[in-house]
Amino acid sequence: MALAGALLLALPGAAAASYYGAPGPPLSLPQTLRGTVAVPLAEAPVAPADTLPQLYPVLAACWQRPAGLDSGEIQVTARFALRRDGSLIAAPRIVFASGVTGAARARLARATVRALKACTPARITADLGRAIAGRPIGLRLVYRGTR
Repeated sequence: MALAGALLLALPGAAAASYYGAPGPPLSLPQTLRGTVAVPLAEAPVAPADTLPQLYPVLAACWQRPAGLDSGEIQVTARFALRRDGSLIAAPRIVFASGVTGAARARLARATVRALKACTPARITADLGRAIAGRPIGLRLVYRGTR
């Protein structure tokens, strides 16, 4: 342990410094990519997503209000990650739901997971795929009810 400390002291200042202390923007990326989409979409996006704001509607395009749920406001948040080709790494996890309880909540969760599976692999550009691969995504879907 003393040897490691001595070696660090012998390094030039720039090499011994943490990259968080470096000048310029931080080198770390945000932990979770977060997006909110009002659903259902009037029309599904046509072009492959090239930015995060374009990605979230692509992922939400398959969501529809499950039959049997009332027409009030519903919110559901899913957490998942994508591969660089836009496919799911694992099954999405529902981490939040409001506006429903009990069996209706379970129905909403199943419908949301089914919708995400139906919309993946998401149509994304190669550049966006490289940027998001393996990163956690928190997608919040908001249904405002029938109007």
